[in-house]
Amino acid sequence: MDKTNPYLLPFFRKKMLVMTLLGFSSGLPLPLTSGTLQAYLAVSGIDIKLLGVFSIVGLPYTFKFLWAPFLDKLSLPILTRRRGWIFLTQFFLFFIVISYIWVDPTYHLWIVGLLTFLLAFVSASQDIVVDAYRADSLNTEERGPGASFFVLGYRLAMLASGALAMIMADNLGWKFTYFVLSFLVIIGIIGTLIGKEEDTVIEMKYGFKDFIIVPLADLYHRHGSYLIFVFIFLYKLGDAYLGAMTVPFLIKSVGFTPTDVGTVNKGAGILFTIIGAFLGAFLMIRINLFRALLYFGLLQMVSNLGFILLSIYGKNYFIFVFCVAFENISGGMGTAAFMAFLMYLCNKKFSATQFAIISSLSSLGRIVVSPTSGFVADSVGWIPFFFISSGLAIPGLISLYKVKRFIREGEA
Repeated sequence: MDKTNPYLLPFFRKKMLVMTLLGFSSGLPLPLTSGTLQAYLAVSGIDIKLLGVFSIVGLPYTFKFLWAPFLDKLSLPILTRRRGWIFLTQFFLFFIVISYIWVDPTYHLWIVGLLTFLLAFVSASQDIVVDAYRADSLNTEERGPGASFFVLGYRLAMLASGALAMIMADNLGWKFTYFVLSFLVIIGIIGTLIGKEEDTVIEMKYGFKDFIIVPLADLYHRHGSYLIFVFIFLYKLGDAYLGAMTVPFLIKSVGFTPTDVGTVNKGAGILFTIIGAFLGAFLMIRINLFRALLYFGLLQMVSNLGFILLSIYGKNYFIFVFCVAFENISGGMGTAAFMAFLMYLCNKKFSATQFAIISSLSSLGRIVVSPTSGFVADSVGWIPFFFISSGLAIPGLISLYKVKRFIREGEA
């Protein structure tokens, strides 16, 4: 591969290694507060009603924008402005994860709950600062590749602390599994230590106006239109709506086994998402951000319709793999472009606060609309449901045209 090719040069910069390692650090804790935790509690004999209650420990991921301004304004006397906070959160993540070794959920369930809430809070705090560091350190031509390498690390970490962790626990026990996972945190610490950052001096002002209003006003007035926020809310809506019902459709309607779904939809799906993210990043070097968001958004919309083939032909493994590949590659491409767009929006003075706000806004659509997906699928049937999920991508594409001028001004 020709490393001197101007289109490939951004892929070989040291920053991409840092993005991969920090992506791994961000992705590692997430399954430990959700799927892997549920499996651990289930095999420990915890009542199923309590398993549902444990889902509230993930609230810090939703409300992380509330304390993001403090991470923007306050600096630590270690490393640099962003890297100091990243290192501190990783330090706490290591000790929280390894603490599971000494706690038995059968006898101390409340301690497991407290540890998991702390894990989610520290992990969400790490995400705030990692997102800000990514937005601050990547220039225009590096945003696409940086997003793809971040997705690579993130997905590999979720695989390690998700599927691989469950396999390890089944064979070697949960205590050994958490011990290994705690030391995987060191991978992210290496990324923090080798990363570089221009240390920015921020004027210290305190109060609600300086912490919240000023970053919001900067985001709004600098880009001149509330339509930016509408676009952020809508762009991934169709993708999220389909994702809420993909597994129930594959198992209950088509008849694939959980092993089939885990292997193809979850395992191979991660690989296809990574491929899509890198393909999207490579294309983004050749085309502008607006066209990337448009073309990749259209692909996301069309990919939802692929599952209609499974509704028609039933349990066909070739069609299954095709649908999963098409949907995840398109989703990976759309994610790379969307992350680049979010990075472009942020002002370095307030990037932690602004990225936390807009990333929360981007997930709000999933939280608000996706719960209706089961009722819709049950009422209208699967084929109309897939058309509806595809149609939900259209408002996002229309709003993209409304913000076209602002995107091109930012690329100038």
